[in-house]
Amino acid sequence: MDQEAKQIESPSIVLESLDGWRRSHDCGSLRLDHVGREVVLMGWVQRRRDHGGLIFVDLRDREGITQIVFDPQADAAAHETAHDLRSEYVIAVKGVVRKRPEGMANPKLRTGEIEVLVDALKILNISKTPPFLIEEETEASESVRLKYRYLDLRRPSMQANLRLRHRAAFLTRNYFAERGFIEVETPVLTKSTPEGARDYLVPSRVNPGKFYALPQSPQLFKQLLMVAGFERYMQIVKCFRDEDLRADRQPEFTQLDLEMSFIEEEDVYPLIEGWMGVLFKELLGRDVPVPFPRLPYREAMERYGTDRPDLRFGLELTDLTQVVKGCDFRVFRDAADRGGVVKSLRLPDGGRLSRKDLDDLVQYAQEFGAKGMAWAKLQPDGWQSPIAKFLSESVRQAITDKMEGRPGDILFFVADQPAVVHETLGNVRTRLAQQLGLIPSGEYRFCWVTHFPLLEWDPDEKRYVAVHHPFTSPLEEDMDLLETDPLKVRSRAYDLVLNGTEIGGGSIRIHREDVQKRIFGALGIGEREAREKFGFLLDALQYGAPPHGGIAFGFDRLVMLMAGASSIRDVIAFPKTQKATCLMSGAPSEPDVSQLLELCIKVEKEGR
Repeated sequence: MDQEAKQIESPSIVLESLDGWRRSHDCGSLRLDHVGREVVLMGWVQRRRDHGGLIFVDLRDREGITQIVFDPQADAAAHETAHDLRSEYVIAVKGVVRKRPEGMANPKLRTGEIEVLVDALKILNISKTPPFLIEEETEASESVRLKYRYLDLRRPSMQANLRLRHRAAFLTRNYFAERGFIEVETPVLTKSTPEGARDYLVPSRVNPGKFYALPQSPQLFKQLLMVAGFERYMQIVKCFRDEDLRADRQPEFTQLDLEMSFIEEEDVYPLIEGWMGVLFKELLGRDVPVPFPRLPYREAMERYGTDRPDLRFGLELTDLTQVVKGCDFRVFRDAADRGGVVKSLRLPDGGRLSRKDLDDLVQYAQEFGAKGMAWAKLQPDGWQSPIAKFLSESVRQAITDKMEGRPGDILFFVADQPAVVHETLGNVRTRLAQQLGLIPSGEYRFCWVTHFPLLEWDPDEKRYVAVHHPFTSPLEEDMDLLETDPLKVRSRAYDLVLNGTEIGGGSIRIHREDVQKRIFGALGIGEREAREKFGFLLDALQYGAPPHGGIAFGFDRLVMLMAGASSIRDVIAFPKTQKATCLMSGAPSEPDVSQLLELCIKVEKEGR
């Protein structure tokens, strides 16, 4: 029998019930003002320390830790029983609050100036030895933490994250309710309309062979609520996407969903900026400067190489295509001649980078499709660069002037099609900032990115697809390009970006049936397919749909950024792994054969 089993079966421990005891205070609230008062505390044993005749126990609950003291002079029976206490035992104590002896105060605890002298003890439950210490920091792997999530959630940092999430949700509901929004719950079992990520499908027992889909978003329902005349809708809602996962993605996630009637973009921006101001002031004590900067999509890509620009640091991209057009360096010349671009970013004081650092950056750049990345160190006597010999002195000087280069700077160059250049240099920009500590800590920089392309070409499906979703309204002045030059059509979509992370996105919607049909046509969705998938929406648009628009925010992602966490798994109570599994419960699991028979489903094992 192992030590844990012996501990569980120890006959010397008698478990008791509360038997009328009621907790008078939590473990984080006692102060010097309570000295002399009899109190009842309940919680978990954080640790026990035997000091000669006295036994000290740190008692923990969700509010904090209180030191309790067992003295044989105060109560011999409680003192004797205290010898049996182990980490994570659940206990209740009665005792008197007293000031800690001189020099024994603990300034790290809110209750650090007092302790409770125990005169009665109840052991309510015992615990096996936990697989990791229930401390602020833990060395346990994430897989162990997720397997024993109910223990991981006892840690103060995890409880703080979920309390922050609770307060954020509370403030959010109040903020929008005060501004006329009505929270409406939309269906969880709905119709599959595959235009984005993969749907999670749910078989219907009463309709054999048919399936519901779990919603990726309440998009269509919230638009229908506008047709229904609710005018201002909000919901903190669970959504589902069957997609490959990473740190900020989960198969089930929570979003704040909003929709409004009779509005334009200028109505959305101040509303959301005000909400952010409330959250950051109330939760973090930070004032958020408003209005937030606005960047058209094209400008964001040109300057930062991404539609999620981090504005906390510089390192903006510069277009050198016209400067190097016709130069002797074939890589630059060919890119310019073939309709591509040549762009560069300047790193001030680049002497901090070794040759190995530069080689690593070049290799990193190739991960994003670039054939290579050139660099040049600007020295007082000229360029130090592998490509210097291919460029004339006049071209090198023109590049230096355009880049506003100074001795000590390093220039990085990528020449290719715009998408490759932007993605490569955008990622190199971020990596340099992280590597060299250029990102100021504790700073929050918001920006709106607007006027996204409405459509993009999907080479696999060989058709145009919606950049956001097919219900986004195009700009009125671009409407005539839908049939002639679809890729030039800009949308009335907008994203809110915080510190290089997109936290929300929305748009002004299409509220006219004829325009919606034109968009479906541009997407290669024929009338029959449109009727089959979206017939209920097209019908609704025939009954006086008002102009409307909205936005949705990844609530998990927003709380993650506010908590300073590195993954949304740290702000979700029971998250899935990157393989969409729950290590604690074992989900997903194989169903019982009888369940499959009821659903008229036969499962073929992979490889058969």
